[in-house]
Amino acid sequence: MIENFATTTKGSGPALLLAHGAGGEVRANFGPLIDELARTHTVIGVDYPGSGATPRSPEPLSLDGLADALVATAVREGAERFTVFGYSLGTAVAVRAATRHPERVTGLVLTAGFARLDNRMRLAVDLWRHLLDGDRRTLARFLTYAATDPVRLAELTPEALESAVDDLAATIPPGSPEHVDLVASVDTRAELPRISVPTLVVTTTRDQLVSADLGRELARGIPGARLVEIDCGHIIGAEAPDEWLKVVTDFLREPR
Repeated sequence: MIENFATTTKGSGPALLLAHGAGGEVRANFGPLIDELARTHTVIGVDYPGSGATPRSPEPLSLDGLADALVATAVREGAERFTVFGYSLGTAVAVRAATRHPERVTGLVLTAGFARLDNRMRLAVDLWRHLLDGDRRTLARFLTYAATDPVRLAELTPEALESAVDDLAATIPPGSPEHVDLVASVDTRAELPRISVPTLVVTTTRDQLVSADLGRELARGIPGARLVEIDCGHIIGAEAPDEWLKVVTDFLREPR
């Protein structure tokens, strides 16, 4: 795996390491929250290979490799210990960071996450990977359908819908094939009982890509994990940023 990851560090205070989702990047997934989180924390955002300004990896990605790379980047940025805030695929990266580097990780925030794929998600991921070999706009139409809250989707005008598809098609990162292949391999169930740090799990209840049941299963597997449910689709940063920010900041304020 490449060694140089594009990194953005902002703010001061206890360190918060961001782990973004597949086919995304730090700014796209956490953008609405970063400035507010940086008021009280040193926020460290790391773009995966093939996202943002990070070069694409010439080899397949692994959870071990990504977790180790993100932890090493945080340490290089001056953070000895930190909470890991994962979104979607980033929740599996965060879990792996906690079990591989327990001396570094002091807490977990896991949003729209999963410890394994169910059959519905596996079909969606298989289709996502297949569509990456074709027209990006067709892929964007599928992802808009799968990741958007059905209630929100129904409210869009035809013009707004096409605009949303165009915007997404223009931002699909080149490293998406490696990201999606990694999603398909995720199974962290065996390591969940070993997590001993405070953990917040945020499920997205109208998520058509990663079901709320997978998020609830993730929470059940982690001793003492707190579960909060937010009524939105997978793209929580666009659909419910204020509610997301509140539950995360409330959790981060608690003594460690």
